[in-house]
Amino acid sequence: MTSPRQPWIVGISGASGTGYAAAVINGLLDAGESVDLVVSKSARLTILDELGLAWRDAHWREDLAVLLNRDTTDVDVVLWATTDFAAGPSSGSYPAKGMVVVPASTASVAGIAMGLSKDLLQRAADVTLKERRPLVVCVRETPFTRSTLEHMLTLDTAGAVVLPCNPAFYHGPTQMQELVDFVAGKVLDVLGVSNDLFTRWEGELGAARKAAQSDEPR
Repeated sequence: MTSPRQPWIVGISGASGTGYAAAVINGLLDAGESVDLVVSKSARLTILDELGLAWRDAHWREDLAVLLNRDTTDVDVVLWATTDFAAGPSSGSYPAKGMVVVPASTASVAGIAMGLSKDLLQRAADVTLKERRPLVVCVRETPFTRSTLEHMLTLDTAGAVVLPCNPAFYHGPTQMQELVDFVAGKVLDVLGVSNDLFTRWEGELGAARKAAQSDEPR
């Protein structure tokens, strides 16, 4: 009997930072994982603003190729409409491994924390929590209001991992993509997905930065 497909669900909300979503999806695909994608209505506006890309459900593989900057002909990705409450991820019996919301707007954080399920992204996150599967919420906002802090605490209490899009600098980044990849790598670490997206701390001050500099072309 063939084993069922077990994807990671990736929800993209309307927060700024579509590059974080692209890095996480690329990392999952590079690790041989399957991905179910949910792009919220507000996310489409952000994708248009940040990438100049008008997301089209009818041609989503072509648009995904632009978002990920890779050939998506044979990648194992399924797109679910954000309005489709009959979609697989809306049910606990759907064999998903877990979910990442990246980037997560404060509105999506509030909706998930309160169990509103106003769209498929929120519903899939709610299902992930109730089934006790990994849920990583990558909040992309600063500063935080008291209500957002309380919502994040609610998510933590419910079993989610709140992982703000806060890159580190100890690895000596010289390009913006390295900062994005650091956050994506931390997300994949939480999911238990192997990756080499960032240089890891090894207990020596400046070691990662020196290693990065030695790899630079002269």
